[in-house]
Amino acid sequence: MKPFDVPVALPERFSASGEAMTPDRWWLSFNDSQLNQLIDTALMQNQDLRATFKRLEQAQAIAQKVGAELIPALNGNSGIDRAILDQPNAGQNITDIFTIGLAASYELDLWGRIRANTRAAELDSQAVALDIHTAAIALSAQIASTWYQLIEQNRQLDLLNRQLVTNQQYVDLVMARFKGGQGTAADVFQQKQLLEAVNGDKYLVLAAIDVLKNQLAVLTGTAPGLFKVPTVTSFPPLAGLPSTGLTADLIQRRPDIQQQYLSIQAADLRVAAAIADRFPKVSLSTSINTSAPDLQDFFNNWLATLAGNLVVPIIDGGRRVAEVDRNKAVTAENLDLYGQKILNALQEVDNALAQEYQQHKRVDSLQKQLRYSSDANSQIRMRYGYGGIDFLRILTSLINLQSLERSMIRAERELIEYRINLYRSLAGGWELKKPETERSATHG
Repeated sequence: MKPFDVPVALPERFSASGEAMTPDRWWLSFNDSQLNQLIDTALMQNQDLRATFKRLEQAQAIAQKVGAELIPALNGNSGIDRAILDQPNAGQNITDIFTIGLAASYELDLWGRIRANTRAAELDSQAVALDIHTAAIALSAQIASTWYQLIEQNRQLDLLNRQLVTNQQYVDLVMARFKGGQGTAADVFQQKQLLEAVNGDKYLVLAAIDVLKNQLAVLTGTAPGLFKVPTVTSFPPLAGLPSTGLTADLIQRRPDIQQQYLSIQAADLRVAAAIADRFPKVSLSTSINTSAPDLQDFFNNWLATLAGNLVVPIIDGGRRVAEVDRNKAVTAENLDLYGQKILNALQEVDNALAQEYQQHKRVDSLQKQLRYSSDANSQIRMRYGYGGIDFLRILTSLINLQSLERSMIRAERELIEYRINLYRSLAGGWELKKPETERSATHG
């Protein structure tokens, strides 16, 4: 089975595609130096990613251990025995016997059981290596998402500070009209309540900023108290829509799909190993030993033996047959998971394409709404100043305008989020360096 021989029907192309070529390190497309620094730091210091590298070392050790069965085992032994014999009239007679020997054993892999298990372990190791790339892609996307959420909250904080100034001006305006007998106490209280509501939202944003900074600290392998990041209040412009290529290209490129394919191969090899385990095993053993009462005669008395063993399974209660059936079921399971992983990958790409396409339209709509609302608010405020309109109209207009301003910032960040999702779903990994042992404690 080849990686492009998938167990599910696939369209040739995705629902949409751009022309921009995306670098392997996809986040470079944002041209954001601070994001680049955060991700570079995380790829070297993130604890979860470092743990994944340790799992690779474990898998490589297991593969080496399983493969060692193809090499004859050689053991050495040595010793000294002392015999003490009491003789009447002659005293004690002490005799030392020195022994040394070598023993070797080897199983003839007639049916390929050992080779199949060895190859399966090697494929497991390769699959874990692909897991590292999958983890790195997920980590880079999580950092990018968190970073732009932080920028969103910084922008929301600036907006709320401006809205507080505006709302205080409205409070002053309503108070002046109230003192002049042209307004009511209820108008004053309502405007003061709106001012305080914006102030309350500011506290939520400040808390969110701290939480996001702490999240970035942990993702980059730094304690929150030691993490420093500059305050940024602008989103980067989006590059052109990336080329999605063919669906077959995605299957070849995504490390999580390739990892699942290797799992199928490893499971299939373990089926072969389980079948081979039902056949007779032939093993050879040889030993060579010598002993002497003193070192001068040590190499004069050697005894060599060669033996062969044939082990034939006769009655095992169906254990070996059950093991074959189990491994076949594991292979079938991995094949289904392979098909599902491919479908999930295609869904991720098309979802991100659809969300970004519609989000562009939503941002355009919000921009129009903001322009209309701002113009309406200016007209209503002017008429209110002349006493030509009641306070409810101006309060409703102001609330709507300020809500649209916040929604606009959120929508711009969501647009970037959908592009991150698209980059992540198309990413194929890049050359990864093993994390450093020594890590810096701060990030600036």
